[in-house]
Amino acid sequence: MAAPLGGLTALGAMLSPLDGVGPRPDAIVARISAAIGMGVMSDGEQLPSEVALATQLGVSTMTLRDALAVLRQRGLVETRRGRGGGSFVRAAEDALMAESRTRLRALSIQDLRDLGDEHLAVSGAAALLATQRAVAADITRLRTLAQRLADSDDRVPARRADARFQIEIAVCAQSARLTRAEVNLQAELSGLKWLPQMSLTPADEGQRHHVLVDAIEAEDEETARRLAETHSSATLRALIALRMGRSP
Repeated sequence: MAAPLGGLTALGAMLSPLDGVGPRPDAIVARISAAIGMGVMSDGEQLPSEVALATQLGVSTMTLRDALAVLRQRGLVETRRGRGGGSFVRAAEDALMAESRTRLRALSIQDLRDLGDEHLAVSGAAALLATQRAVAADITRLRTLAQRLADSDDRVPARRADARFQIEIAVCAQSARLTRAEVNLQAELSGLKWLPQMSLTPADEGQRHHVLVDAIEAEDEETARRLAETHSSATLRALIALRMGRSP
């Protein structure tokens, strides 16, 4: 079961209605792909029934079936027939990386800038509020996640630990809206950030997160906000360079 996030769950936020979120089948594919990549949906986990999942997402069953067909084609979902059948998650690393590469190619430079601008605002505000509202248990949880990232031995667990850390900052801010926004942003950004071409190392990213936790624990509002915004801006610049065919 997904852990609570400021009154939400990660799965609940990612399977919330898609009102106003682009072409519906594409949006469903993006949401479920991200949930798998972030570890919110585990390998082998059964998806809700088509009727239940369509209701959660606020779409027709036909639209959902179109999205599931794409997910099957990309190797992220398999459908089993007969007794005990249904749609099940396949979280193979090569399929997750291929999905992220497809996602990056589909985004324009302006799309990336818009995503980056939103994340800059959300991450900075969440970090600042976390300095005011985080309690000792929050700090412990953040340090555990930062170390989990630093200790990751490949990109899939690193992506999951990194995304979870970013979301937990918003949880520490005690804002359901910021938490929901960060969940949705990580759904779009985390897979792109951890593409092999981005040249990130889990150890370096984990250390950056530890420094941010230090600022939050010290209740240093300006430093926490600056660190979060600087990291967000650096990620955006690297993604734009990669999208333009340059080395990040």
